[in-house]
Amino acid sequence: MALPGSLRRQPANRGLVSRCTHHHIVVFLLTFFSYSLLHASRKTFSNVKVSISSQWTPSCRNSTAPELQPYELWNSGRLFPSAEEATLFLGTLDTIFLFSYAVGLFVSGIVGDRLNLRWVLSFGMCSSALVVFFFGTLTEWLHFYNKWFYCCLWVVNGLLQSTGWPCVVAVMGNWFGKAGRGFVFGLWSACASVGNILGAFLASCVLNYGYEYAFLVTASVQFAGGVIVFFGLLTSPKEVGLPELGADEDTVVEEDANRPLMGSDDADDDDRNYSIQATDTDNQPKAIGFFQACCLPGVVLYSLAYACLKLVNYSFFFWLPFYLSNNFGWKEAEADQLSIWYDVGGIIGGTIQGLISDVLQKRAPVLAISLLFAVGSLFGYSRSPNSKPINAVIMAITGFFIGGPSNMISSAISADLGRQDLVKGSSEALATVTGIVDGTGSIGAAVGQYLVSLIQENLGWMWVFYFFILMTSSTILFISPLIVREIRLLLHERHLRMLAE
Repeated sequence: MALPGSLRRQPANRGLVSRCTHHHIVVFLLTFFSYSLLHASRKTFSNVKVSISSQWTPSCRNSTAPELQPYELWNSGRLFPSAEEATLFLGTLDTIFLFSYAVGLFVSGIVGDRLNLRWVLSFGMCSSALVVFFFGTLTEWLHFYNKWFYCCLWVVNGLLQSTGWPCVVAVMGNWFGKAGRGFVFGLWSACASVGNILGAFLASCVLNYGYEYAFLVTASVQFAGGVIVFFGLLTSPKEVGLPELGADEDTVVEEDANRPLMGSDDADDDDRNYSIQATDTDNQPKAIGFFQACCLPGVVLYSLAYACLKLVNYSFFFWLPFYLSNNFGWKEAEADQLSIWYDVGGIIGGTIQGLISDVLQKRAPVLAISLLFAVGSLFGYSRSPNSKPINAVIMAITGFFIGGPSNMISSAISADLGRQDLVKGSSEALATVTGIVDGTGSIGAAVGQYLVSLIQENLGWMWVFYFFILMTSSTILFISPLIVREIRLLLHERHLRMLAE
């Protein structure tokens, strides 16, 4: 008995190795480190919140401390009368950044599908580096402190940073097909976590000299990375004469190996002839429209799920060093270094879970199991004792079960969604779909950062973790239709294999 195409695909890793060239490796590394540098500059802000809060609030005086006159001059940087108000404003800046970042993602995805991805990515990296330098370094050197100026800079920074993710995912989607996509993208999506680790390391190394030098170092490295990307990145295989992923394969087996997971295995052949794009006589595909991309199967559900999950993931990203310093009284530099373990767990989780999803040829069930464990790990971490080794272990476990699924949705699953049968594997849909998924996620994360600061101020950190558990459970709820569908497909495929034996 002949097996259906979905059951006779070649092993994912073998198909991946057979098509891998040195160009693939260069593209992997350039896109990986370009987004790592973007995340490193974001991480700097979260790592120096305690220092910024101290700078923006009056210092405590005692009987031996000199009182410098005039008072208004020497305390011109004191924007807030108390640390609580400064903390609330820092949360507001996170929210402002994420809202502008979310809006920018929707726009950047569309722009990335219509302009050269290399130009857009390089422009965003270099321009964002300049804004970060103005925000954290130049204002401190000039002793210029203004709330509205900070807000405006962070809005611009969010818009510029939004050019990064849709562009790098689209470039990776152009170079790497379905063969091993879960593993490759799971490993590659560690770029955000590596950026967090890099940002924490750079900030902790120079923080003793002043928080402005932390911004200076990360901004300089990011600007240099943008220049390298401009001169070195290849956005698609056709630039070096290699066949595109959408091209017809020589054998049916190879064709099956390149089909995205999001396609319906049980669809009729007539359905597969339908395309959301009009047939174009030119070889260059047309860019898909925004509303057409929203109508693709799975886009809305994964976008809503990612809004809840990114809220939790980015809350750890923005607030973890502050939480460790505020709740346990640890030094800021020590808290920065300890927070790295959350990202280490996310790197391992994204890679292993992506590999498992390649083996199963299904993503949603893997996500569901990981998120169920994430609920338990969040509950356990909320009760972590005042012990750095124990805290680091539980933190890494939490990162494994939260950061892993977050990396999968934002990378491998976004690539699956953007290369469905309905768009004929068109690369011109990748950036738009990625922008929609990540943009919706950033809206959820933006709302969450302000809620975290409010909940922490009024109810305490324990209720913040209860809020995280609620959002993680909501993520499972949104993808539950996809979980049921993919489990049914797994059972159906198993039944067919049993009949074939």
